[in-house]
Amino acid sequence: MAASQSVDPIRWRALFDQAMARIAGRFRRVEPRATARAYLLGLLSGVERKNCWRLAEQAGHARPGPMQRLLRSARWDADSVRDEVRAHAVDHLGGDGGVLIVDETGFMKKGRASAGVQRQYTGTAGRIENSQVGVFLAYATGRGRALIDRRLYLPEHSWCTDPERRQAAGIPNEVQFGTKPRLAWEMIAAALDAGVEAPWVTGDEAYGQDPQLRAALEARGTGYVLAVACSIRVRINSGRTPIRADTFADRLPKAAWHRQSAGTGAKGLRYYDWAWIHIGTGEHRHLLIRRNPTTRELAFYLCWSPTAAPLAELVRVAGSRWSVEECFQAAKGQVGLDHYQVRNWTSWHRHVTLAMLALAFLATVAADAAPDRPADPHHHTRGSNPISLTVPEIRHLFTAVFNPPVVSPARLLHWSNWRRRHQATARHSHYRRRSAHEASG
Repeated sequence: MAASQSVDPIRWRALFDQAMARIAGRFRRVEPRATARAYLLGLLSGVERKNCWRLAEQAGHARPGPMQRLLRSARWDADSVRDEVRAHAVDHLGGDGGVLIVDETGFMKKGRASAGVQRQYTGTAGRIENSQVGVFLAYATGRGRALIDRRLYLPEHSWCTDPERRQAAGIPNEVQFGTKPRLAWEMIAAALDAGVEAPWVTGDEAYGQDPQLRAALEARGTGYVLAVACSIRVRINSGRTPIRADTFADRLPKAAWHRQSAGTGAKGLRYYDWAWIHIGTGEHRHLLIRRNPTTRELAFYLCWSPTAAPLAELVRVAGSRWSVEECFQAAKGQVGLDHYQVRNWTSWHRHVTLAMLALAFLATVAADAAPDRPADPHHHTRGSNPISLTVPEIRHLFTAVFNPPVVSPARLLHWSNWRRRHQATARHSHYRRRSAHEASG
Protein backbone atom coordinates (compact mmCIF):
# COMPACT_ATOMS: atom_id res chain seq x y z
CA MET A 1 0.00 0.00 0.00
CA ALA A 2 1.67 3.20 -1.20
CA ALA A 3 0.41 5.44 1.57
CA SER A 4 1.59 3.19 4.41
CA GLN A 5 5.15 3.24 3.02
CA SER A 6 5.30 6.98 3.75
CA VAL A 7 5.71 6.32 7.51
CA ASP A 8 9.50 6.59 7.65
CA PRO A 9 10.91 7.10 11.18
CA ILE A 10 14.43 7.75 9.91
CA ARG A 11 13.14 10.38 7.52
CA TRP A 12 11.05 11.98 10.27
CA ARG A 13 14.09 12.20 12.55
CA ALA A 14 16.05 13.85 9.76
CA LEU A 15 13.30 16.41 9.15
CA PHE A 16 13.14 17.20 12.87
CA ASP A 17 16.92 17.62 13.02
CA GLN A 18 16.70 19.95 10.00
CA ALA A 19 14.10 22.08 11.76
CA MET A 20 16.24 22.28 14.91
CA ALA A 21 19.39 23.03 12.92
CA ARG A 22 17.60 25.94 11.30
CA ILE A 23 16.98 27.68 14.65
CA ALA A 24 20.13 26.50 16.49
CA GLY A 25 22.14 29.59 15.58
CA ARG A 26 19.49 31.83 17.16
CA PHE A 27 20.52 30.64 20.64
CA ARG A 28 23.84 31.97 21.96
CA ARG A 29 24.42 29.24 24.53
CA VAL A 30 24.15 25.49 24.37
CA GLU A 31 21.88 25.21 27.44
CA PRO A 32 18.88 27.14 26.06
CA ARG A 33 19.44 25.48 22.70
CA ALA A 34 19.13 22.04 24.32
CA THR A 35 16.13 23.20 26.35
CA ALA A 36 14.44 24.51 23.20
CA ARG A 37 14.84 21.09 21.61
CA ALA A 38 13.32 19.42 24.68
CA TYR A 39 10.53 22.01 24.71
CA LEU A 40 9.74 21.32 21.06
CA LEU A 41 9.76 17.56 21.62
CA GLY A 42 7.38 18.12 24.53
CA LEU A 43 5.01 20.12 22.34
CA LEU A 44 5.03 17.25 19.85
CA SER A 45 4.47 14.64 22.57
CA GLY A 46 1.25 13.23 23.93
CA VAL A 47 1.43 15.30 27.12
CA GLU A 48 -2.09 16.46 27.88
CA ARG A 49 -1.24 19.97 29.09
CA LYS A 50 1.83 21.45 27.43
CA ASN A 51 2.94 23.96 30.07
CA CYS A 52 6.42 24.29 31.58
CA TRP A 53 5.73 21.90 34.45
CA ARG A 54 4.48 19.11 32.22
CA LEU A 55 7.09 19.66 29.52
CA ALA A 56 9.89 19.56 32.12
CA GLU A 57 8.51 16.28 33.49
CA GLN A 58 8.28 14.88 29.95
CA ALA A 59 11.89 15.90 29.28
CA GLY A 60 13.16 14.14 32.42
CA HIS A 61 14.09 17.35 34.24
CA ALA A 62 13.90 17.47 38.03
CA ARG A 63 12.46 20.99 38.05
CA PRO A 64 10.63 23.24 35.55
CA GLY A 65 13.31 25.92 35.97
CA PRO A 66 15.07 25.40 32.59
CA MET A 67 11.77 25.52 30.69
CA GLN A 68 10.65 28.63 32.56
CA ARG A 69 13.99 30.37 31.92
CA LEU A 70 13.72 29.51 28.22
CA LEU A 71 10.49 31.50 28.01
CA ARG A 72 11.35 34.23 30.50
CA SER A 73 14.99 35.20 30.73
CA ALA A 74 17.23 33.15 28.39
CA ARG A 75 18.98 35.24 25.73
CA TRP A 76 17.30 34.58 22.40
CA ASP A 77 15.11 36.56 20.04
CA ALA A 78 11.67 35.10 19.31
CA ASP A 79 11.32 37.23 16.15
CA SER A 80 14.52 35.76 14.71
CA VAL A 81 13.22 32.26 15.37
CA ARG A 82 9.91 33.33 13.82
CA ASP A 83 11.82 34.26 10.66
CA GLU A 84 13.24 30.74 10.56
CA VAL A 85 9.79 29.23 11.08
CA ARG A 86 8.51 31.21 8.11
CA ALA A 87 11.45 30.19 5.93
CA HIS A 88 11.09 26.55 6.96
CA ALA A 89 7.39 26.52 6.05
CA VAL A 90 7.95 28.18 2.69
CA ASP A 91 10.87 25.93 1.79
CA HIS A 92 8.86 22.76 2.41
CA LEU A 93 5.33 23.84 1.51
CA GLY A 94 5.98 26.45 -1.16
CA GLY A 95 4.36 26.19 -4.55
CA ASP A 96 2.48 28.11 -7.19
CA GLY A 97 -0.60 30.01 -6.09
CA GLY A 98 0.42 30.49 -2.47
CA VAL A 99 -2.07 32.37 -0.30
CA LEU A 100 -1.42 34.43 2.83
CA ILE A 101 -4.34 34.27 5.26
CA VAL A 102 -4.89 36.68 8.16
CA ASP A 103 -7.08 35.86 11.14
CA GLU A 104 -7.18 36.10 14.90
CA THR A 105 -7.79 33.68 17.72
CA GLY A 106 -8.49 34.10 21.41
CA PHE A 107 -6.74 32.72 24.48
CA MET A 108 -8.98 32.50 27.55
CA LYS A 109 -7.25 33.90 30.65
CA LYS A 110 -8.08 34.69 34.27
CA GLY A 111 -7.12 37.88 36.05
CA ARG A 112 -5.77 41.06 34.52
CA ALA A 113 -1.97 40.65 34.67
CA SER A 114 -1.36 38.78 31.38
CA ALA A 115 -0.12 41.07 28.61
CA GLY A 116 -3.01 42.36 26.51
CA VAL A 117 -5.75 40.64 28.49
CA GLN A 118 -9.15 42.27 28.87
CA ARG A 119 -12.81 41.45 28.44
CA GLN A 120 -13.21 41.40 24.67
CA TYR A 121 -15.00 39.49 21.96
CA THR A 122 -13.24 36.40 20.69
CA GLY A 123 -14.46 33.99 18.08
CA THR A 124 -12.85 31.19 20.09
CA ALA A 125 -15.61 31.50 22.70
CA GLY A 126 -18.16 33.18 20.42
CA ARG A 127 -18.77 35.86 23.02
CA ILE A 128 -17.08 38.50 25.17
CA GLU A 129 -14.65 36.84 27.57
CA ASN A 130 -11.58 37.73 29.59
CA SER A 131 -8.94 36.86 27.03
CA GLN A 132 -5.87 37.69 25.02
CA VAL A 133 -6.19 37.95 21.25
CA GLY A 134 -3.45 37.00 18.83
CA VAL A 135 -3.46 38.03 15.16
CA PHE A 136 -1.82 35.40 12.96
CA LEU A 137 -0.62 34.98 9.41
CA ALA A 138 -0.93 31.59 7.74
CA TYR A 139 0.64 30.38 4.50
CA ALA A 140 -1.27 27.87 2.38
CA THR A 141 -0.48 26.02 -0.84
CA GLY A 142 -1.55 22.75 -2.40
CA ARG A 143 1.13 21.02 -0.30
CA GLY A 144 -0.06 22.17 3.11
CA ARG A 145 -0.51 25.07 5.48
CA ALA A 146 1.25 26.54 8.50
CA LEU A 147 1.24 29.59 10.76
CA ILE A 148 4.20 31.81 9.87
CA ASP A 149 3.77 34.98 11.95
CA ARG A 150 1.97 36.32 15.01
CA ARG A 151 1.17 39.54 16.84
CA LEU A 152 -0.32 39.88 20.32
CA TYR A 153 -3.08 42.48 20.12
CA LEU A 154 -2.61 45.22 22.72
CA PRO A 155 -5.90 47.03 23.53
CA GLU A 156 -5.52 50.78 23.29
CA HIS A 157 -7.20 52.17 26.40
CA SER A 158 -6.71 49.40 28.94
CA TRP A 159 -3.05 48.74 28.08
CA CYS A 160 -1.33 51.16 25.73
CA THR A 161 -1.90 54.18 27.97
CA ASP A 162 -1.10 52.45 31.28
CA PRO A 163 2.69 52.61 31.87
CA GLU A 164 2.65 50.67 35.15
CA ARG A 165 0.62 47.84 33.69
CA ARG A 166 2.84 47.71 30.60
CA GLN A 167 5.99 47.57 32.72
CA ALA A 168 4.63 44.79 34.93
CA ALA A 169 3.85 42.69 31.84
CA GLY A 170 7.22 43.39 30.21
CA ILE A 171 5.79 45.22 27.19
CA PRO A 172 8.60 47.08 25.35
CA ASN A 173 8.30 50.86 25.14
CA GLU A 174 8.41 50.79 21.34
CA VAL A 175 5.25 48.66 21.14
CA GLN A 176 2.34 50.99 20.45
CA PHE A 177 -1.32 50.46 19.64
CA GLY A 178 -2.11 48.91 16.30
CA THR A 179 -5.48 47.87 14.95
CA LYS A 180 -5.85 44.23 13.99
CA PRO A 181 -5.80 45.06 10.25
CA ARG A 182 -2.66 47.11 10.85
CA LEU A 183 -0.99 44.17 12.61
CA ALA A 184 -2.08 41.96 9.72
CA TRP A 185 -0.47 44.30 7.20
CA GLU A 186 2.79 44.37 9.17
CA MET A 187 2.97 40.57 8.96
CA ILE A 188 2.03 40.48 5.27
CA ALA A 189 4.62 43.12 4.40
CA ALA A 190 7.29 41.27 6.39
CA ALA A 191 6.50 38.02 4.57
CA LEU A 192 6.64 39.70 1.15
CA ASP A 193 9.88 41.49 2.08
CA ALA A 194 11.34 38.11 3.08
CA GLY A 195 10.64 36.78 -0.41
CA VAL A 196 7.55 34.68 0.30
CA GLU A 197 5.92 34.06 -3.08
CA ALA A 198 2.24 34.59 -2.42
CA PRO A 199 0.21 36.40 -5.11
CA TRP A 200 -2.93 36.41 -2.96
CA VAL A 201 -4.15 37.48 0.49
CA THR A 202 -7.46 36.55 2.07
CA GLY A 203 -9.18 37.16 5.39
CA ASP A 204 -12.55 37.62 7.05
CA GLU A 205 -14.68 40.75 7.44
CA ALA A 206 -12.54 42.22 10.22
CA TYR A 207 -9.80 42.68 7.61
CA GLY A 208 -11.81 43.04 4.40
CA GLN A 209 -13.71 46.03 5.79
CA ASP A 210 -10.48 47.99 6.31
CA PRO A 211 -9.80 50.29 3.32
CA GLN A 212 -6.23 50.99 4.44
CA LEU A 213 -5.34 47.29 4.32
CA ARG A 214 -6.86 46.94 0.86
CA ALA A 215 -5.03 50.04 -0.38
CA ALA A 216 -1.71 48.78 1.02
CA LEU A 217 -2.13 45.45 -0.76
CA GLU A 218 -2.94 47.16 -4.05
CA ALA A 219 0.07 49.47 -3.71
CA ARG A 220 2.22 46.37 -3.21
CA GLY A 221 0.68 44.66 -6.25
CA THR A 222 -0.69 41.77 -4.17
CA GLY A 223 -4.12 40.44 -5.08
CA TYR A 224 -6.79 39.91 -2.47
CA VAL A 225 -10.12 38.17 -1.91
CA LEU A 226 -11.35 39.65 1.37
CA ALA A 227 -14.70 38.99 3.03
CA VAL A 228 -16.92 42.02 3.65
CA ALA A 229 -20.32 42.66 5.25
CA CYS A 230 -23.51 42.38 3.23
CA SER A 231 -24.13 46.07 3.90
CA ILE A 232 -21.07 47.26 2.00
CA ARG A 233 -21.94 49.56 -0.90
CA VAL A 234 -20.38 49.08 -4.33
CA ARG A 235 -20.63 50.81 -7.69
CA ILE A 236 -21.78 48.43 -10.42
CA ASN A 237 -20.60 49.05 -13.98
CA SER A 238 -19.17 52.44 -13.00
CA GLY A 239 -22.60 53.58 -11.83
CA ARG A 240 -22.87 56.84 -9.96
CA THR A 241 -24.90 55.55 -7.04
CA PRO A 242 -23.43 52.76 -4.91
CA ILE A 243 -25.81 50.03 -3.80
CA ARG A 244 -25.70 47.48 -1.00
CA ALA A 245 -24.11 44.17 -1.91
CA ASP A 246 -27.05 42.12 -0.65
CA THR A 247 -29.51 44.28 -2.63
CA PHE A 248 -27.55 43.61 -5.80
CA ALA A 249 -27.38 39.88 -5.03
CA ASP A 250 -31.18 39.71 -4.82
CA ARG A 251 -31.43 41.07 -8.37
CA LEU A 252 -29.12 38.55 -10.00
CA PRO A 253 -30.71 36.23 -12.56
CA LYS A 254 -30.36 32.46 -12.26
CA ALA A 255 -27.83 32.39 -15.09
CA ALA A 256 -25.42 34.57 -13.07
CA TRP A 257 -24.74 31.77 -10.57
CA HIS A 258 -22.09 29.10 -11.15
CA ARG A 259 -21.64 26.05 -8.95
CA GLN A 260 -17.98 25.49 -8.12
CA SER A 261 -15.97 23.84 -5.36
CA ALA A 262 -14.21 26.04 -2.82
CA GLY A 263 -11.81 23.22 -1.98
CA THR A 264 -11.81 19.99 -0.05
CA GLY A 265 -13.27 19.85 3.45
CA ALA A 266 -13.58 17.10 6.04
CA LYS A 267 -16.53 15.62 4.14
CA GLY A 268 -15.25 16.10 0.60
CA LEU A 269 -15.45 18.94 -1.90
CA ARG A 270 -17.25 22.06 -0.67
CA TYR A 271 -19.65 23.17 -3.39
CA TYR A 272 -21.27 26.61 -3.42
CA ASP A 273 -23.00 28.79 -5.96
CA TRP A 274 -20.88 31.79 -6.99
CA ALA A 275 -21.54 35.03 -8.82
CA TRP A 276 -19.17 37.86 -9.66
CA ILE A 277 -19.53 41.32 -11.09
CA HIS A 278 -17.10 44.04 -12.12
CA ILE A 279 -17.22 47.02 -9.74
CA GLY A 280 -15.66 50.45 -9.54
CA THR A 281 -13.32 51.81 -12.16
CA GLY A 282 -10.42 49.38 -11.86
CA GLU A 283 -10.11 46.77 -14.58
CA HIS A 284 -9.61 43.81 -12.24
CA ARG A 285 -11.89 44.76 -9.36
CA HIS A 286 -14.87 42.53 -8.54
CA LEU A 287 -17.56 41.76 -6.01
CA LEU A 288 -17.66 37.99 -5.44
CA ILE A 289 -20.79 36.45 -3.92
CA ARG A 290 -21.04 32.97 -2.41
CA ARG A 291 -24.40 31.25 -1.86
CA ASN A 292 -24.97 28.10 0.15
CA PRO A 293 -27.02 25.76 -2.07
CA THR A 294 -28.97 24.42 0.93
CA THR A 295 -29.52 27.37 3.27
CA ARG A 296 -29.23 30.12 0.59
CA GLU A 297 -27.01 32.03 3.01
CA LEU A 298 -24.84 34.62 1.25
CA ALA A 299 -21.25 35.75 1.79
CA PHE A 300 -19.51 38.64 0.03
CA TYR A 301 -15.93 39.35 -0.99
CA LEU A 302 -14.11 42.33 -2.44
CA CYS A 303 -11.53 41.17 -4.98
CA TRP A 304 -8.64 42.87 -6.71
CA SER A 305 -5.73 41.57 -8.71
CA PRO A 306 -2.96 43.26 -10.70
CA THR A 307 -3.80 41.09 -13.74
CA ALA A 308 -6.92 39.32 -14.93
CA ALA A 309 -8.02 36.36 -12.80
CA PRO A 310 -10.81 33.90 -13.70
CA LEU A 311 -13.74 33.15 -11.40
CA ALA A 312 -12.27 29.75 -10.52
CA GLU A 313 -9.12 31.40 -9.17
CA LEU A 314 -11.07 33.84 -6.99
CA VAL A 315 -13.14 30.94 -5.67
CA ARG A 316 -9.96 28.99 -4.86
CA VAL A 317 -8.52 31.89 -2.88
CA ALA A 318 -11.81 32.50 -1.04
CA GLY A 319 -11.97 28.81 -0.13
CA SER A 320 -8.39 28.79 1.20
CA ARG A 321 -9.44 31.03 4.11
CA TRP A 322 -10.55 27.93 6.03
CA SER A 323 -6.90 26.83 6.12
CA VAL A 324 -6.16 29.21 8.97
CA GLU A 325 -9.00 27.73 11.05
CA GLU A 326 -7.48 24.30 10.48
CA CYS A 327 -4.13 25.70 11.60
CA PHE A 328 -5.64 27.06 14.81
CA GLN A 329 -7.39 23.78 15.53
CA ALA A 330 -4.20 21.77 15.00
CA ALA A 331 -2.00 24.27 16.86
CA LYS A 332 -4.23 24.24 19.94
CA GLY A 333 -5.21 20.57 19.82
CA GLN A 334 -1.86 19.05 18.84
CA VAL A 335 1.04 21.31 19.91
CA GLY A 336 -0.37 23.32 22.83
CA LEU A 337 -0.57 26.79 21.29
CA ASP A 338 -2.96 27.85 24.06
CA HIS A 339 -1.55 25.74 26.90
CA TYR A 340 0.91 28.32 28.18
CA GLN A 341 0.80 29.65 31.73
CA VAL A 342 2.79 32.85 31.23
CA ARG A 343 1.87 36.50 31.65
CA ASN A 344 4.90 38.28 30.24
CA TRP A 345 4.95 39.78 26.72
CA THR A 346 8.24 38.10 25.81
CA SER A 347 7.20 34.74 27.24
CA TRP A 348 3.98 34.75 25.20
CA HIS A 349 5.83 35.35 21.95
CA ARG A 350 8.43 32.71 22.74
CA HIS A 351 5.92 29.97 23.54
CA VAL A 352 3.74 30.79 20.56
CA THR A 353 6.73 30.87 18.20
CA LEU A 354 7.92 27.44 19.34
CA ALA A 355 4.38 26.08 18.96
CA MET A 356 4.30 27.49 15.41
CA LEU A 357 7.58 25.69 14.68
CA ALA A 358 6.13 22.43 16.01
CA LEU A 359 3.08 22.85 13.76
CA ALA A 360 5.24 23.74 10.75
CA PHE A 361 7.29 20.59 11.35
CA LEU A 362 4.14 18.44 11.37
CA ALA A 363 2.96 20.11 8.16
CA THR A 364 6.38 19.43 6.63
CA VAL A 365 6.18 15.74 7.50
CA ALA A 366 2.65 15.53 6.10
CA ALA A 367 3.74 17.13 2.82
CA ASP A 368 6.86 14.97 2.61
CA ALA A 369 4.90 11.77 3.30
CA ALA A 370 1.94 12.50 1.04
CA PRO A 371 1.59 10.04 -1.84
CA ASP A 372 1.06 11.32 -5.34
CA ARG A 373 -2.55 12.39 -5.63
CA PRO A 374 -4.60 11.58 -8.72
CA ALA A 375 -5.16 14.48 -11.08
CA ASP A 376 -8.93 13.98 -10.96
CA PRO A 377 -10.30 15.29 -7.63
CA HIS A 378 -13.36 13.04 -8.04
CA HIS A 379 -11.16 9.94 -8.24
CA HIS A 380 -11.81 7.37 -5.51
CA THR A 381 -9.65 4.32 -4.83
CA ARG A 382 -11.49 1.22 -3.71
CA GLY A 383 -9.92 -1.23 -1.34
CA SER A 384 -8.07 -0.94 1.94
CA ASN A 385 -5.51 1.78 1.10
CA PRO A 386 -5.43 4.31 3.95
CA ILE A 387 -5.83 8.04 3.46
CA SER A 388 -2.77 10.27 3.52
CA LEU A 389 -1.20 10.94 6.91
CA THR A 390 -2.86 13.81 8.72
CA VAL A 391 -1.22 16.23 11.17
CA PRO A 392 -2.98 14.64 14.21
CA GLU A 393 -1.95 11.15 13.10
CA ILE A 394 1.66 12.22 12.55
CA ARG A 395 1.75 13.84 15.98
CA HIS A 396 0.33 10.64 17.48
CA LEU A 397 3.01 8.52 15.80
CA PHE A 398 5.85 10.93 16.49
CA THR A 399 6.21 10.02 20.17
CA ALA A 400 6.57 6.36 19.28
CA VAL A 401 9.09 7.21 16.55
CA PHE A 402 11.32 8.99 19.05
CA ASN A 403 10.79 6.18 21.59
CA PRO A 404 10.86 8.21 24.83
CA PRO A 405 12.18 6.45 27.94
CA VAL A 406 9.71 4.81 30.31
CA VAL A 407 9.14 7.05 33.32
CA SER A 408 9.78 5.28 36.62
CA PRO A 409 7.21 5.33 39.46
CA ALA A 410 9.75 7.19 41.58
CA ARG A 411 9.98 10.03 39.05
CA LEU A 412 6.19 10.20 38.72
CA LEU A 413 5.92 10.47 42.51
CA HIS A 414 8.66 13.11 42.60
CA TRP A 415 6.74 15.33 40.18
CA SER A 416 3.44 14.73 41.93
CA ASN A 417 4.95 15.86 45.23
CA TRP A 418 6.62 18.87 43.59
CA ARG A 419 3.40 20.05 41.97
CA ARG A 420 1.32 19.63 45.11
CA ARG A 421 3.84 21.50 47.26
CA HIS A 422 3.83 24.46 44.90
CA GLN A 423 0.07 24.38 44.59
CA ALA A 424 -0.18 24.42 48.38
CA THR A 425 2.10 27.46 48.51
CA ALA A 426 0.02 29.24 45.87
CA ARG A 427 -3.21 28.40 47.68
CA HIS A 428 -1.83 29.67 50.99
CA SER A 429 -0.77 32.96 49.37
CA HIS A 430 -4.17 33.36 47.74
CA TYR A 431 -6.04 32.73 51.00
CA ARG A 432 -3.77 35.18 52.85
CA ARG A 433 -4.33 37.94 50.29
CA ARG A 434 -8.09 37.36 50.33
CA SER A 435 -8.22 37.42 54.14
CA ALA A 436 -6.24 40.64 54.27
CA HIS A 437 -8.56 42.20 51.69
CA GLU A 438 -11.69 41.16 53.57
CA ALA A 439 -10.26 42.40 56.86
CA SER A 440 -9.42 45.81 55.38
CA GLY A 441 -12.91 46.04 53.85
